[in-house]
Amino acid sequence: MKQEKDLNEKEEKTAQEPAAEAQTAASEAAEAENAPAAEEKEGETDPMEALEQKVAELTDRNLRLMAEFDNYRKRTLKERADLIKTAGENIFVNMLPLIDDFERALKAMETAQDVAAVKEGVQLIYDKFIGFLAQNGVKEIPTENAVFDVDRHEAVTTFPAPSEDMKGKIMDCVTKGYTLNDKVIRYPKVVVCD
Repeated sequence: MKQEKDLNEKEEKTAQEPAAEAQTAASEAAEAENAPAAEEKEGETDPMEALEQKVAELTDRNLRLMAEFDNYRKRTLKERADLIKTAGENIFVNMLPLIDDFERALKAMETAQDVAAVKEGVQLIYDKFIGFLAQNGVKEIPTENAVFDVDRHEAVTTFPAPSEDMKGKIMDCVTKGYTLNDKVIRYPKVVVCD
């Protein structure tokens, strides 16, 4: 009986071995099926992480560009303000020799005996100053016998025209007018024939 029992146990073991092997094979197959599913889930996470990383990268780049632009804007505003503050510097530096000439003329007038020489000196300074203005684009607006133009002249008063051809023309200029690069910076005040 003992032998029969041993035999039965062996048969059961042999019968269980294929079942165990089948079970092992089945579990391995299930793991194999689950492994690609797990890999797919990981694959789904990787693109998501990559997109999140890309968004973070682009956001950082955008913030940096905005900061750089803001710095550029502030720098150009400061440069513009500095330029406006010192825009006239060149003109004033070039005017200093004219001031020196006027001071010399005033000093010479104190001891001058010859009025004609003083007049000539002042005329030279005036001519030099008018030349300086012309170099910087400032020109006098012509008024002598010119036709009155509302856009370029300011009428102070009107007088009756001495002749028919003088009607609408300028008779006299009270204050000279000037243009800077063809833009009127001071209108001439004139008397117009009516």
